[in-house]
Amino acid sequence: MEHKTSQEKASFYRQFQQVIQVLGLLMIFSPTVCLAEEPSPEPNPSSPQPSSEKKLITNSIGMKLVKIPAGDFLMGSSKSTAEIARLFDSNAEYFEDEHPKHRVRISKPFYMTTTEVTQGQWRTVMGTEPWKGKRLVKDGDNHSATYVSWEDAMKFCRKLSQKEGKKYRLPTEAEWEYACRAGSTTMFSFGEDANHLGDYAWYNKNAFNIDKRYVHRVGLKKANAFGLYDMHGNVWEWCSDWYSEDYYGKSPTADPGGPSYGFSRVLRGGSWYRGAEESRSASRRSFNPEMGASSYGFRIVCELY
Repeated sequence: MEHKTSQEKASFYRQFQQVIQVLGLLMIFSPTVCLAEEPSPEPNPSSPQPSSEKKLITNSIGMKLVKIPAGDFLMGSSKSTAEIARLFDSNAEYFEDEHPKHRVRISKPFYMTTTEVTQGQWRTVMGTEPWKGKRLVKDGDNHSATYVSWEDAMKFCRKLSQKEGKKYRLPTEAEWEYACRAGSTTMFSFGEDANHLGDYAWYNKNAFNIDKRYVHRVGLKKANAFGLYDMHGNVWEWCSDWYSEDYYGKSPTADPGGPSYGFSRVLRGGSWYRGAEESRSASRRSFNPEMGASSYGFRIVCELY
């Protein structure tokens, strides 16, 4: 009996040692260490993720602005003056200022309003109605603000900038054409066929010529590839540049801002009472910066948001 008891004690001791060793291993590979080595959980796709940029924003007065990326493009007309004149039964000398075609680089992205500034937006910021009582006008909060001079448009930008603490301004002529083309190289942002212009623009054939002789509501036509409405037709849009007929021949490649001085300011885009040739992406016009008209309006850009 005595010998059997000793064997049982030895066996018990060995089992006890094994338990201690197992406990020691458990202490070494503790749960905290194991948890640290587990892979982090996959993000939940339905949860909102941080974004470094917004492509469409809405400001304090309800203006929608779309982000226009930096990039480069060929500015000016790819067709000769004679070819444009033949296509539109016009005079070739009217299109000389669209040449030479030249490469331009827009080095920084910017936000641009998806539509022209409306009467409602103008009234909210400026508290005035410069179009009131004027000829060839149709009132409405969503109609483009007209009878606005270049100087008036600059005042609007300054006042809105002060209101929001951001920099609003008129686009440069290069920024305007870059945004209008939206990657296209054709006469219009949608292609070469002027027969489709009525889908994208108010111009003489679907406005003036059929007694709709007024500026129209914004955003009713198709947008271009950047999501901008009425870049063709409706109202001529003020740009920040002084106008020079031969500026393209000496324009810098990067971010051209126009001549350092001049007598008139650039207008772009055509209008409800002019023909298709003046609604082309490359078409240029200019006017006295102190004066407005029934077919002159503007859209704005925001540098930082």
